[in-house]
Amino acid sequence: MRTEGTLTRLDRLFARLDREPQRPAHIDVPRMSRHRFVLFSATLAFYLAIVWAVVTTSWLVRLDWRIMFFRPYQQWPEVHAFLDYYVVLGQRGPTAVMVAAWLGWRSWRQHMLRPLLVLAVSLLLLNVTVGAAKIGMGRLGPHYATVIGSNEMGLGGDIFPSGHTANAVVTWGILAYLASTPTARRWLSALSAVTALGVGLTTVYLGTHWLSDVLLGWAAGLLILLALPWFEPLIARTETALFDLRDRRRARRGRRAPVPAPAAAPVGAPEVLAPRPSVPGEAPVHRETVGAGRASRAAHLAPGRHTARPERTPVAPAGSRRPPHSDRHVRGTAPASRPLTGR
Repeated sequence: MRTEGTLTRLDRLFARLDREPQRPAHIDVPRMSRHRFVLFSATLAFYLAIVWAVVTTSWLVRLDWRIMFFRPYQQWPEVHAFLDYYVVLGQRGPTAVMVAAWLGWRSWRQHMLRPLLVLAVSLLLLNVTVGAAKIGMGRLGPHYATVIGSNEMGLGGDIFPSGHTANAVVTWGILAYLASTPTARRWLSALSAVTALGVGLTTVYLGTHWLSDVLLGWAAGLLILLALPWFEPLIARTETALFDLRDRRRARRGRRAPVPAPAAAPVGAPEVLAPRPSVPGEAPVHRETVGAGRASRAAHLAPGRHTARPERTPVAPAGSRRPPHSDRHVRGTAPASRPLTGR
């Protein structure tokens, strides 16, 4: 009886790096459940409340100004260098590249395009919704504020909502959204929430955003994550269409594959002919190499009776020093009688 040792934690990790033989059937695609719809509605109400509080220059705007005058970057300068690097986790370029690399490997491993398509849809929604809100409200940031106590709206800025915060919520939240197990989804949700919270507060510390910008950025990113199940049918149809297109292209390439032609000898290359088996009693014939590119010529024989090859008189090769022998006769014929002479 064969026994196998227990796999260690490292062995199980390397086993998961291997590509699966086929697409997994246990992939859980989130749906727009009642609980998710309630969360989406509550987040949308919070989003609108933040916008209204800023537009009406309420207590939230006064809190923004107090934090700005407090200047957190001067109160705790020892963490300034670390937070300059930490805020990169909210920049769209670096985070999108890192997450796309991970999801691309996962797509290859599981034979599907859904992870990359979900990321593409979420980033598209992020650019459209957050970008439109930034341009539409045109709020200036703390470093460019003009009037103390004003909401700085409609002055051509692009600071409201916070793009760093919304991007951190969406980019890292995608990993939790695409998790394969409930346990992994809970852990990744908590990790992405802490990361997005830290990125938002870091922008307030550095003085690049108002606190209300960060609150609206959190709401904007969460709305995109909660709305993704509505786009799952479109993602599934797109994935099927891309796989069908791939199969059709492969089929066309298979039909158009040219039949390999036999390799021809290069022009001018010498061709060595195989020697003809020798016949006993026949004089050797001098052979030469024939160029492959030389055209073959048909033999022209004079009219009349032609003897077979064994009946022909052997011809001395060109350049031979041997004298001709007149006393030799052709094979197959009797020698002529010669007079006998005495010695």
